Amino acid sequence: MKKTKWILLAITVALAFVALWQINHIATQIRQSEQAKVRIWANAIGQKMELVNHTERFFEQVTLDEHRKMQLYTNILQSFNNSDANLDLSFSLAYVNYIVDSSHTQLIITDKDSIITTPRELSGKKLNGDLLKEFSQNPPFHYRIWGMPMTLYYKESLIYSDMREMLTSLNTSFLEDITNNSVFVPVIIVDEKDKSLISSGNIQEKEFDTPMKLQAKLDDMASENTPIQITLPNNQKALVYYEQTPLQHSLRWVPLLYMFIAFVIMIVSYYLFRTAKTMEQNRIWIGMAKETAHQLGTPISSLIAWTEYLQNKTFEEKYAAEVRKDISRLETITHRFSKIGSVPELVDADVVTTTNNAITYLKGRAPRKIQFVTNFPDEPLSCPLNPYLFEWVIENICKNAIDAMNGNGTFSVIISSDSKHIYIDLCDTGKGIPNSLHKKVFDSGFTTKQRGWGLGLSLAKRIIEEYHRGKIFVKYSVPGQGTVFRIVLNK
Repeated sequence: MKKTKWILLAITVALAFVALWQINHIATQIRQSEQAKVRIWANAIGQKMELVNHTERFFEQVTLDEHRKMQLYTNILQSFNNSDANLDLSFSLAYVNYIVDSSHTQLIITDKDSIITTPRELSGKKLNGDLLKEFSQNPPFHYRIWGMPMTLYYKESLIYSDMREMLTSLNTSFLEDITNNSVFVPVIIVDEKDKSLISSGNIQEKEFDTPMKLQAKLDDMASENTPIQITLPNNQKALVYYEQTPLQHSLRWVPLLYMFIAFVIMIVSYYLFRTAKTMEQNRIWIGMAKETAHQLGTPISSLIAWTEYLQNKTFEEKYAAEVRKDISRLETITHRFSKIGSVPELVDADVVTTTNNAITYLKGRAPRKIQFVTNFPDEPLSCPLNPYLFEWVIENICKNAIDAMNGNGTFSVIISSDSKHIYIDLCDTGKGIPNSLHKKVFDSGFTTKQRGWGLGLSLAKRIIEEYHRGKIFVKYSVPGQGTVFRIVLNK
């Protein structure tokens, strides 16, 4: 029973560690998956950054093209000062007007007094106020026609304005995608030079609402992941600081949590196991007390009966022999109980003689209808033995057999051996034991008797297995036919 409990405890601990390893493995996989998402997100930042920068370069080129067209336009207008090239200039002016009109470039030409000459719908008005501010986003071109100073103002074409709005939207989307990312990565974007805050996302503002807190938070993030350097559309250099997602932070503590739970379960299991063991020991001590009373009851009752019988009678030797037998029985019982609870001394003793002594004692006190059959080898079989305790085992099994046979049957004892072991088979023709109870009959407190205490076979198992390092088990049993108990001792 004790060995089984330790095996169950070992299995429980092993299962707990396997479960803990599996949970840790799952947590690690989820953590690695989260880290992969962060890497993909960081890579996407770089790709979007390239897209934004490429778009910005494209718009810079468009702006330059706009400027060149206006420069070409003013050059052609100024070339009208050369009267020999009127035909070519007219053609060139028509071509440039076509380019300007096709790109929807909006322009205004004024004289020296800022009076608008072109376009016709604004001709005669003075360029000032909001209109001047609107057309002063780009440097104007100054030129002369036939000696008169003229000034050309222009602003972005409608196509360029639409594309500029798209660029602004793309820039805004770029920062929003970084800070409010789909993988919920806590992000802080700061200027590379002065570490001033540009944007943040998925992080509580109170964690960096002061310069000292911001720097501390940036240092913590940098210790986890290397910041990503990006160039914003305005050519501003920035750093993207990020840390693990909240899920990753939570998964870090999952193995420790389950280790704590497993530890608590082990502590609770230990105390339950200890409580069960204490209860079992209590049952054993109660049973021992009852067994002591039972063991002492027979010889004491016999001595009382002899005392009453011998009163006023002439003393004879046969009476003295019977009294000595009972006294010897009391001594045997005393020796038995003195050995329980301590390590008994084992001596080389003959198993055949010890077994025969127990059977001889039981024959004289068993019901008359019980037949004893012995099959012993002729030569002695010696092994380390405590005769007092071993006889107790034989007696307990024999008494159980007599009860199982209801006082009528055959009890057989067969002793055999091989090179290493001695086998004692104790057979009865009683009511048998079901297969499901073959191991349970050795449990402390288990009994099928109405007045039993369930201690005899439990003591027998302890004496054989713990004291003699042997084995005892139900070798064979058929309900209604009988049972065979086998004891195995090492030579």
